[in-house]
Amino acid sequence: MKSMEEMIQAAQQAAETIQKQMDEMQGKLDGIEVEGVSGGGLVKVRASAKGRVIGVSIDDSLLQPSEKGILEDLIAAAFNDARSKADAVSGEEMTRMQSSMGLPPGFKLPGM
Repeated sequence: MKSMEEMIQAAQQAAETIQKQMDEMQGKLDGIEVEGVSGGGLVKVRASAKGRVIGVSIDDSLLQPSEKGILEDLIAAAFNDARSKADAVSGEEMTRMQSSMGLPPGFKLPGM
């Protein structure tokens, strides 16, 4: 039987390993790109799987004062589409990481 000190050290090492893997996963997610699209491709938003907006592309046909309201709506829709895709990719990557750590499906790690 392990002593209490050995069990505490083992728990601390496990926590450090999990934290290191979480940090690596966050870096990986920031490097994965998704693209949100709206208006049939007239507006596109590129974002990282971590949710950082990388770029916005707007078709020239929308750059008219009379199209301002439509453009604003399309930008919001493209951003929301990119955010949904980023969340999906992030969830898949986190599930893969948890599986590789031997954790059961649906197990919630702090900070996830």
